[in-house]
Amino acid sequence: MHTLQVDVGHSRYPIIIGPGLLSNRELLHAHVTAADCLIVTNTTVARLYLAKLRDTLTERRLGECILPDGEQHKTLQSAGWVFDALVSNKLNRDAAVIALGGGVVGDIAGFAAACYQRGIGYVQIPTTLLAQVDSAVGGKTGVNHSAGKNLIGAFHQPLAVITDTDTLATLPDRELRAGLAEVIKYGCVWDPLLFDWLALSMRKLLARDVDALSYAISRSCEIKATVVAQDEREHNIRAILNFGHTFGHAIEAATSYETFLHGEAVGLGMLIAADLSCRLGLTTALVKERVRDILAQAGLPTDAPRIGAARAMELMQMDKKVLGGTVRLVLLEKLGRAIVIGKYSQDALEATLTEYFA
Repeated sequence: MHTLQVDVGHSRYPIIIGPGLLSNRELLHAHVTAADCLIVTNTTVARLYLAKLRDTLTERRLGECILPDGEQHKTLQSAGWVFDALVSNKLNRDAAVIALGGGVVGDIAGFAAACYQRGIGYVQIPTTLLAQVDSAVGGKTGVNHSAGKNLIGAFHQPLAVITDTDTLATLPDRELRAGLAEVIKYGCVWDPLLFDWLALSMRKLLARDVDALSYAISRSCEIKATVVAQDEREHNIRAILNFGHTFGHAIEAATSYETFLHGEAVGLGMLIAADLSCRLGLTTALVKERVRDILAQAGLPTDAPRIGAARAMELMQMDKKVLGGTVRLVLLEKLGRAIVIGKYSQDALEATLTEYFA
């Protein structure tokens, strides 16, 4: 078991990573201290882990809200179902929400906790690789809108993140690969040694080698904790963690959140961002090719959907990094160093969008 700390000044909480944590009664009781809790999960995860969590969290009054599975259900309607469950279970401000699932469950549950009675505590128990390395950490919560991803939300830090690595044993291969996209992102924007390690270790990761996956999760969480501690609300450096997301979110929205998993869309977005970085002279063609190669190694898509360059640009205009009507982009100077820029050649952007989307 490995423990990291996230410290954003007003809030400090642990990320606990290890096997068998869902059955660790002492650990869960130490970090889920509320007497009354609502477990939020989805239909897939409920069949696998809800009973185990209930058996471990004895001496608690537990309600549950089981949501439909899938990014297309990350909506205000789903958040409304969580509010309904909180009310029907007569939970008060000393209650807590427990998010048991992947990134969609974690984001919806955290958003509901941020809003209910103006804010109650919540604990993240992520069960997908993507959630374990990224979305469960850092306090970003929210739901999608038809016009764009995560347009409705709040910053609300969890009380703890409890990552049981045993849950990856039931994760479908496609979901595992999608989670690796976010690990690759950390190598691109922050740690070139991690990028090199990924290139050497990809076969082990895809084969679910326990030590390799544990290292990937721990190192990703270390990087995210470091960045979030410096910039909780994404006023500056935290924006680099959106590398690939501006393009990726456009892909997800244009395909109604049904064609690509989030990590797959982000992987495509990273390739497009690396290509634009090369066109602008910020980085080299070698960097772009290394990004393409590692995505291919991970079994992630490298061909973008032909949604049209104009449609892609329209959706990018709804990105949360847009300021004064300008789409700010996270681009690469080299592996391990990302920058956020708002001034760049529109011709280069249009050429890139045309190549990938037209």
